[in-house]
Amino acid sequence: MHAASRTTLDQLTESLDGALSGATDTAAAGAATGSELFEVADLLDSDRSLRTALVDQTVPADRRAALADGLLAGKVSDTTRETVSQVVKGTWSNTRDLRHGLVELGRRALLRAAHEQGHREKVATELFDVARLLEREPELEMLLADRLASGEKRRELLAKVLYGHVSAITEALALQVVGRPVARPVEDLDALCDFAAGLDGRRVARVRSAAALSEAQEQALGQKLEKIYGSAMSVHSEVDTSLLGGAVIRVGDEVIDGSTAGKLERMRRALV
Repeated sequence: MHAASRTTLDQLTESLDGALSGATDTAAAGAATGSELFEVADLLDSDRSLRTALVDQTVPADRRAALADGLLAGKVSDTTRETVSQVVKGTWSNTRDLRHGLVELGRRALLRAAHEQGHREKVATELFDVARLLEREPELEMLLADRLASGEKRRELLAKVLYGHVSAITEALALQVVGRPVARPVEDLDALCDFAAGLDGRRVARVRSAAALSEAQEQALGQKLEKIYGSAMSVHSEVDTSLLGGAVIRVGDEVIDGSTAGKLERMRRALV
């Protein structure tokens, strides 16, 4: 995202947080606003002339806002209408940044709702688990990554897989990811996990271990990683018996391989 667009988005983030905090029911307002902002982003994806008009800096900001307001009147909540009005009044470098900004604000609103409901960790864990599911099912990920299929078709497929297994907020976030992809579905879901953790000033540690980690072990590992990286950590773990023992930890692009399989491989290479 270009610098001008990022400045606009930072300002909008503060405004959105203020609007949600002032709502009578922050959780309900966040859930509704997040879903509706995704719908607005979808509308702009499908209408090139509209998104061009809304980002045109030669048109007065109030006129751009009036255009958006006319389209959304009676169709979305007041918080969403006001947010979109502020969005289109802002300075965006291009239409892509505008749509990306709407999506990021939608994600933030939904994650705020999860926090208010006491489900922040649950949603983060479910997003991690969905990403790992797609890693284990490459044919499913391939179908979800098919750009020739419509976003609606990809969402319908994932919705069938997730039905009854995740919370409504997790489902809304995951469906948005596959409906408007940036990279591979797994990569986009992992990026969303990072975004969710970042809202709480945390980084994500992805752990593959030969045996399941207990809650106490996850907490102890998180504390050790916090000392190493100087940041609070969200630890997400999965079992990988092929490691034979130990664990592999990934934080960002850095990998710490303390697995038995990794040690054996390093020994094999040393002997060649």
